Order: sequence, then C-alpha cells, then structure tokens
Amino acid sequence: MPATLKPPQPLSRGWPSFWRSTWYNWKMVFDNPLGEVAGSLGDLGTLLPLITAMAAAGTIDPTATFIFSGLWNIVSGSLFGIPIVVQPMKAIASISIARPMTLHETMGAGISVAVIVYILTFTGFLAEFGERIPIPLIKGIQMGAGLSLVLNAGATLMKLSWSAHSADNYIVVVLAWILLCFTSRHHQFPYALLIFGLGMFLVLSTGVEVPKAGWNLPTWTPPAWADVMNGFWFAGLGQLPLTILNSVVAVTYLSADLLPERPSPSIEALGTSVATMNLIGCWFGAMPVCHGSGGLSGQYRFGARSGAAPVMLGIAKVLVGLFFGSSVSTLLVNFPKSFLVVLVFAAGIELAKVGEDLNSTARDLWEIQVENRAIIHPTLGLRLHRERLVRVDITDREKKERFVIMLATAGGVIAARNDAVGLFAGTTCIWNQEEAASASGDKPAGSKPRVLPHASSTRTKIVQPKSYRKKSEPKKVTKS
Repeated sequence: MPATLKPPQPLSRGWPSFWRSTWYNWKMVFDNPLGEVAGSLGDLGTLLPLITAMAAAGTIDPTATFIFSGLWNIVSGSLFGIPIVVQPMKAIASISIARPMTLHETMGAGISVAVIVYILTFTGFLAEFGERIPIPLIKGIQMGAGLSLVLNAGATLMKLSWSAHSADNYIVVVLAWILLCFTSRHHQFPYALLIFGLGMFLVLSTGVEVPKAGWNLPTWTPPAWADVMNGFWFAGLGQLPLTILNSVVAVTYLSADLLPERPSPSIEALGTSVATMNLIGCWFGAMPVCHGSGGLSGQYRFGARSGAAPVMLGIAKVLVGLFFGSSVSTLLVNFPKSFLVVLVFAAGIELAKVGEDLNSTARDLWEIQVENRAIIHPTLGLRLHRERLVRVDITDREKKERFVIMLATAGGVIAARNDAVGLFAGTTCIWNQEEAASASGDKPAGSKPRVLPHASSTRTKIVQPKSYRKKSEPKKVTKS
C-alpha cells in the first residue's frame, strides 16, 4: 500500500471527554495562536449577513442571539475539541427574511426542529441513519453545500460594481483574492483576522457611529402554540432535512476527514447539541442555530485546528451581546461585502473539495483483513490473529457509478437549495444502478457501503475481503 493512502479515522460514538478536549484546546492556543484566532473568523462570511438581515427584519433579538450563540460556541468548542461552529439555520433564516415571519414564529420554527431532532436522537434513528447512508451520498451533500456557498458568493459579487465609492467594488475583491492566493500555502498566515480588521477599519473610517457601551440582558418571551405551528410549517419543515444531513451527519464525516488526529463528534452528540441549543436559546428570542459543515470547513481553511477557535469567537460574542447588544448591528450592516465574498468563496471551495477522495481513500473503500496464525495460546487455548485495514480496489465502472451518485446528489442540493432533494436524487440514482446491475447480473457500486468499526466500539466486526486467501490454501500457479 503506498504511503500516501492512509486509512480513515473510525467514527466515534457517545460523548467526547470534556477534559481531554479542553487540554487539547489549551495546547493548540500556544502551538497555533494566530491560526486559532484567524480561524475563528473563518465563517463570518455566512454568519454576519444572516444576523444583520434577520435583526433588521425584526425576526430575532440581537442581544439574545449574540449571548446565546456565544455561549454555545464556548460549550461546543470546549466539549468537542475541534473547530465546530454555531451557525444560523439557513432555511429558517431565509424564509423569515423573505416572508417575513414574526419574532415568535421564528422562535417556534427553531423550537419545533429542536424537538424533532431530539426525538430522532433519543430513539437512535439519527445514528442508525447516519451510519447506513452511503458514502457517495454524503460526499455529494458536502460538495453540494460547498458549491452552494460558492454560488452565494457569486450572487453577492454580482451586486458590486467597478465604480463604487465605498469598499464594495470589484477592485477590492481582486486584491483580497490575490492576497488569499499568495498566502494559501502558508496556513499560519492570519488571513481572516487581517481581512476582518481591515474591514472594521474601513467601516469606522466612513463615519459610522461607534456603538455605545451598556448593560444588556435577554428577556424571556415564550411563543404561543400557534406561533410554533406556523413557524414549523412555514420554515421548520424545510429546515429539518438540512439540519439532519448537513449539520449532523455531514459534520461527523467531515471532521473525521479534515482532522484525523482528533476524535470525530458522534452523531448522537451533535444531534443532542443542536436540540439543546435551540430548546434553550429560542425561548429568549435568539436566532435558531445548528452546526454546519460549511462553517467547519471555513474555520479549518483559515487556520483553526481545535476547539479554541470557536471558544474565542464565543467569548467575543458574549461580550458584544452583554455590553453593546443590538447597537452593534450598524457596524455589521456596513461591513464590506467584497471581503465577505472572498471568505465565503474560500470556505465553499474547501468544503467542495472533500469529494476528491471518493474513489481513492474514502472510508467505504477499506475493509478489515484478518491474518490467522497457527498458534495456540498455552493457557487460553485461543487462536491468535492480527487485524489491519486494507484498501479494496474497485473497477472503473464502479468508480464511474460512485462519481455519478455523488454528482447527482450535489446537483440536487444546488438546484433546489435543499439537502433532502439532493438525497432523493442520489438515492434514485442508486436505485437505477441497482436495477441495471440486477438485469446484467453485476454488483452495483456504492449502494451498500462497508462500515468501519467505531473508535469506542468494544466489538470489532470482521469483514474478510474477497482478495483474502488463508495461508492453508495452496497457492495457485498459472502456467503460461
């Protein structure tokens, strides 16, 4: 096996160790300080526009949003020990802005989604679904989410011009892009931190009023039952598949791919985390939030390698919410969109490129090989064996079919802006391949992936590959 082909990290189950994650975060603060600070700002491209738009529409309480989302950043980073993000629920945010919805309807949408996610997690359905979904579908959802970010960056780019008197023009975009290209190989360069600082300087230089400090606390404003039902039917129903697929399942697999040295967050833990965040914060008018694969790729792209990055961002959010509250929205509204375009585009490319290893080192291309030895333990009387992960070769036809499944899933996500549509498109493609394979007598590719053992599993399911031959079998010699 070539040295470049490394076995994937086994997925975790249960909850991670809080103390081990905290110790690792502190270690990375001293080993990678600039990377963690810059990486914490890597998902601002999707965070700032949605927060400012929802605050302007009156569908969220900015003070409660900053305080509670900051608290969840701190808890998530300390618990998982990776740059897990706390992002707006995009479907709810988009519908609440366009419709528009009331504050209590937006709260009801977040609460209803949280209740359903908690039930699915508690019953074990969410974990079972995440383990059985084929890898090409997961790669397609991740790629579709990444390319959707690229399209969002392009939509914002089309609103700019060459002759703008502010920083929102094509010249600033080109300069920021050139700087990103020249610093892309230097992961220690704090690109996102530099862009954020320069953006805030440009905002203040335009004469925008500086927010005045004051003490702000969120207030308890429970929605009525009618608001919960309206919020669910208008926005929560469309958000549910996005949360399950992109905020839970995709994050689990993406963290295992990007950070193989760290335990990946389990599907159960992420589902419980998403449900808890909204079952608490939404009662105070906070924005419905979840964990997103796009935010994880963004923070990773700009240098974050541990949970210290979201913890830093969370502390800043809590301080902004407590001492400035909604008055800081003026600064966020005027933040240069030309900088956000580059940040969102880079995060989208980082997420979309996870599909490159679909036919090379994806986790369903590995099996456990057992090498039996004719040795009997003198006391236990057990036959000893050795286990190792080996890569399974697939044919060119299987590679093509797997790529088509991933492409169909990504296309559905991009076309409909809905992960459920992408999942349906990829699943239909698998069914079509199975029908064609059954008619020709061949085995379909990618329909039933191999599942590697979990990192915390006490039992190892041994799967013998077809290429395995016992030592007792005679070696076949082909005569020329």
